[in-house]
Amino acid sequence: MQLLIDAGNTRIKWALTDINHVVGEWHAMGNVVHADLGKVKQAWSALKIERVLISNVAGDAVASQLRKILVELNVPDASLTWFRAQAECAGVRNAYVQPTQLGSDRFASLIGARHRYIGQRLLVVTCGTATTLDALEADGTFIGGMILPGLATMATSLAVNTALLPSVDKADRARVFADNTHDAIISGCLSAQVGAIMYAYEQRTDPHARCVFSGGAAQYLGPYLPMPFDAVDNLVLLGLDASVRGDAY
Repeated sequence: MQLLIDAGNTRIKWALTDINHVVGEWHAMGNVVHADLGKVKQAWSALKIERVLISNVAGDAVASQLRKILVELNVPDASLTWFRAQAECAGVRNAYVQPTQLGSDRFASLIGARHRYIGQRLLVVTCGTATTLDALEADGTFIGGMILPGLATMATSLAVNTALLPSVDKADRARVFADNTHDAIISGCLSAQVGAIMYAYEQRTDPHARCVFSGGAAQYLGPYLPMPFDAVDNLVLLGLDASVRGDAY
């Protein structure tokens, strides 16, 4: 079996697949916050793990913890691969000036989106600790992207903790100019996120371009987007899975 791991800035997501299988067909999956990373050992202990592919943007400490857990589960180090951005993979060509500087999660997301929407011009939007907006051409060329603080990060910078997010569901977006500070912060953060996404989408100029929407905060932002979009869960895991297959989509 193959274990795919998406170690993000806030959560660790994972999925188990057959080595030869349909991309995106999971046998098991789960996620934990960083503080609970040790709990995955029990979840993985019953699995027959033959190969592991990890995208890690959470830093060296999380990488060390993951490696330690896998060693304790007797997963050979030779079976472990750390996924990184490169010039080309699975039909995605990376036009970054220095391709390896692109985050592994963004590169995996592009591969996942390319696999799901082959031959289409895409804006890939991932809403997490940061919000990233990446442009992928129909031929698979990644031309570049934008990064801004995520919805919760914006709120935290204004001394409002992430408990803000459930409040977004109840926000009255029609009242852009709020009459209290809490709602004014909600309105400002939502407007900044939605405005950036709208601006990026408009730059695609192709009326048939597709907006692919993913990430933990996507559920809060989606209702406020004026353009059509496709919500895709676990885009990084999907991209890792497609990259293993190495098909030239």
